[in-house]
Amino acid sequence: MKSSISNKGIVVLCDPEGTVLEIMSDGLGLGHHMPPGSPVANLADPACEEKMRHFLDEARTAKSAFNWEITVLLDGRLRPLHFSAWLTGPGLVIVAADSRNGLAEITQELVRINNEQTNALRATAKELAAQTSRDETDYEDFMRVNNELANLQREMVKKNAALTKLNEEKNRLLGMAAHDLRSPLGIIQVYSEFLETEAAPSLSEEHREFITTIKDTCRFLLRMVSDLLDVTAIESGTLRLERAPCDLPALIAHNVALNRVLAGPKRIAVEFDPPKDFPLACLDPEKIGQVLNNLIGNAVKFSHPGTSVRVTLGHEDGSARIAVEDQGQGIPAADLSSLFKPFGKASVRGTAGEKSTGLGLAIARRIVEGHGGKISVTSKVGKGSQFVFCVPITTTEKSPP
Repeated sequence: MKSSISNKGIVVLCDPEGTVLEIMSDGLGLGHHMPPGSPVANLADPACEEKMRHFLDEARTAKSAFNWEITVLLDGRLRPLHFSAWLTGPGLVIVAADSRNGLAEITQELVRINNEQTNALRATAKELAAQTSRDETDYEDFMRVNNELANLQREMVKKNAALTKLNEEKNRLLGMAAHDLRSPLGIIQVYSEFLETEAAPSLSEEHREFITTIKDTCRFLLRMVSDLLDVTAIESGTLRLERAPCDLPALIAHNVALNRVLAGPKRIAVEFDPPKDFPLACLDPEKIGQVLNNLIGNAVKFSHPGTSVRVTLGHEDGSARIAVEDQGQGIPAADLSSLFKPFGKASVRGTAGEKSTGLGLAIARRIVEGHGGKISVTSKVGKGSQFVFCVPITTTEKSPP
């Protein structure tokens, strides 16, 4: 088994309570995090421990659980994995992979291996029965149970394949709908901006307010459509990083300048003091810029007028450390665990009534993790929040003067 699926994921045999009995195959390098005798739940990120418990409970009560996405903490970094599990004679078999397709491939391979083992066991059992003239009742019971297990595994493969196909179809349709919506929404926004600037003198105050509402609503919908396209790309595994040597101080300064325009009406100062002689970083400038815009934009959105947002850039342990700190409302502790999940919003609202799609931080997390980095937040209600993300620097050249 190890040779045929070792590059696809991890297969663990546990007792019914979730204690590891044996690492049957490990292509993800997770085995040393859960040696035999330890709870398999220890693999989950603390924020996902309850989800892991629910996953194990479903596997025990329903005798199987399919396609659960659970984030694990591996060497200090968060890594989303897809899990399935089913009860067997010895206990609980748990399979994890980087993607749904990988999970389906491992499961299919397990079924193939089980079929081969079943045929070998059947031949051996018949030979022993003939040689020893034992009562065939035990043999028949054994084969019945083994056949039931094989049937359950085949059914699991079929269901998993159907779920994968449905999810791919959902992503395709969602991507098409979002893409088709972007063009007409853009046209509406352009015309509303034209009316706002060119036709304003001939309009009443009420009509000007109508046009402003149309423009602001279109801007929000366009942002949501772009976020949905990004989420669809991430879910389907088609989000690609175009890495290139990047001058991080210049990239941050550019995004700070863009957000100062949005911060102006709220009299919020966006501050950044670029460090000198900062090493070049090999990353995707467009995607990291998207993370920066999200974090700085959120800081402005949730800050009080007349305060400041400070962006800092440091270099530690071979990684660039970017922090965005505000003096805003802060985030309640109960909301922190859901911030980086799709549609996970805090209970606080923008200080000027700004809307949020609830997708920006989830996308930012996937982009940062795709670079091999990590993102985190600390916050105190009434004092403000600090978002920090780190990405590895893989070059030692200095940025140009």
